[in-house]
Amino acid sequence: MNFDAVIWVLLPVFVAAGSALLSFFIMQARMEVALAKERENLAEANALLNSNKVTLEERVRAAEESTRRKALDEFMQEFRVEERHYFRENKTATAQTKSMILQERLYFRNLPLSNWIEHEMVVEDSSDDSRQIAQGRSVFNPGALVEPSAGARLLQRTPSPITAIS
Repeated sequence: MNFDAVIWVLLPVFVAAGSALLSFFIMQARMEVALAKERENLAEANALLNSNKVTLEERVRAAEESTRRKALDEFMQEFRVEERHYFRENKTATAQTKSMILQERLYFRNLPLSNWIEHEMVVEDSSDDSRQIAQGRSVFNPGALVEPSAGARLLQRTPSPITAIS
């Protein structure tokens, strides 16, 4: 057999094998690039999904908190204090005392939560305004129940007219 004939027969086989190896490595590199792009897209999608999950949890938590706060505010607005004022004169043999009686009762909607609580305040001068005397002496003072800033809006006072009894 002739050596030239063997080379001419094996040369196309070597070229085909080299071309196959070259195309294999090129395709392998392309697949690695495509795989890296897919991994990058997957990482971006996971990061977006995690941030949306955290945002959604915070929004749900904030919505629950605001709902609780609103329900508590509505509940606290159902409480009210009813007041009654009247004057009483105590006549004794030696002295005559004029007192203002302040009665208070705590209500939830229309249900009384307490009995009438009575405060007696001696009126020293008839020129004093009876409302100024009664001011700040309430058992159900909004500042005594809750913080002063929240108490003003949580408890609503319903003043009643002053009734004079002699």
